[in-house]
Amino acid sequence: MEEAPDPDFQRDLLSLVDASLDALDVDDLLVNLLARVRSILDADTAAVLMVAEGTDYLVARAACGLEEEVRQGVRIPIGKGFAGSIAATGRPLLLDRIDSTTVHNPILWEKGIQVMLGVPLLRGDEVVGVLHVGRLENRTFTGADTQLLEVVAARVSAAAQVRQQAIETAAARLLERSLQPAALPRIPELEFAARYVPAEGSAVGGDWYDAFLSPDGQLWLVTGDVAGHGLNAAVIMGRMKSALRSFTLVEDDPAQVLTLTDRKLQHFEAGGMVTIVCATLRPPYDEIRISSAGHLPPVLMTPGQPADLAPIAVGTPLGVRATQPRVTTRHEFPRGSELVLYTDGLVERRSEPLEEGLMRLRNAMIDAHPEAVCQHLMHHLVAGSPLQDDTALLVVRRP
Repeated sequence: MEEAPDPDFQRDLLSLVDASLDALDVDDLLVNLLARVRSILDADTAAVLMVAEGTDYLVARAACGLEEEVRQGVRIPIGKGFAGSIAATGRPLLLDRIDSTTVHNPILWEKGIQVMLGVPLLRGDEVVGVLHVGRLENRTFTGADTQLLEVVAARVSAAAQVRQQAIETAAARLLERSLQPAALPRIPELEFAARYVPAEGSAVGGDWYDAFLSPDGQLWLVTGDVAGHGLNAAVIMGRMKSALRSFTLVEDDPAQVLTLTDRKLQHFEAGGMVTIVCATLRPPYDEIRISSAGHLPPVLMTPGQPADLAPIAVGTPLGVRATQPRVTTRHEFPRGSELVLYTDGLVERRSEPLEEGLMRLRNAMIDAHPEAVCQHLMHHLVAGSPLQDDTALLVVRRP
């Protein structure tokens, strides 16, 4: 005969999965859940510690009963003491001796905690934190207590993941937009226009464009694309843009600037990969110099000639060990010429070869002011289709 379910256990479980908690902010949810679990388990303290990204430490995130853990910024090495052992093994742990030999955090034994129960916070197979409770009375926790605590841990893990994704997406979007130029250069001999449109949905990329004058009067035009998505891609994008601008203060050759930017990426952003095309012009702007690090070639249109991909040497992307020196290619840029720099979101479609998108771009080119060119290209290449990747577009014309 099957054992009848414990009605108290069922009631407590329903309290912890109460749908009304879904409307709470994560911090409020943690406080509410810790207060409930502390009451249900007749515990004197309950706390959540999260793994600090990029470190081997747990950091106190929320506490109920011994709020000092959060106020003092308690950090526990993973693998050390009670909470550290749970994080290292990914398994629940019951402890009935609380002192300096078993618990890394002195607040707990100094306050007289006698028995503790902790469970890991899991995201798949990855431990992202620890949830633990403690009692001042030397009365052990049960298997049912462990089950309830694991329910809370699952709720905390899911809420923390949703919040982290929301924060990263918002931060990356803000960073993306803040790093696009506020205004394009004003040069009487040249005309400019640009577009930047982020991909639809929550994915955040690392595409950007840039146009600026160095102190010696040289004009720099750049488009780039960081591999990957999310906040990290946007952060690397910002660092690459800043580094490239800095190196134009000491080098005037696009290939050398890309070489220095590559060294910076490989040393400080190991594992990152970035494609960039960099073009420069000097007064009287009748010649353009271009160097590419794995990026799609610009489109060049000169009077009397159809638009075509600029014939340039395409080097390896930044972050990939280069086997050959980077090269700068020179092209005439007579009056009436247009140069279009872009990222792959403008031409790449999952359902077709890249060559088709590049052909469509060349065929869509028109001889007009760059603002009209941008409008025309976006209308014909993007139209009403949802953007699957960020799109940056930069057009310069010598009227």
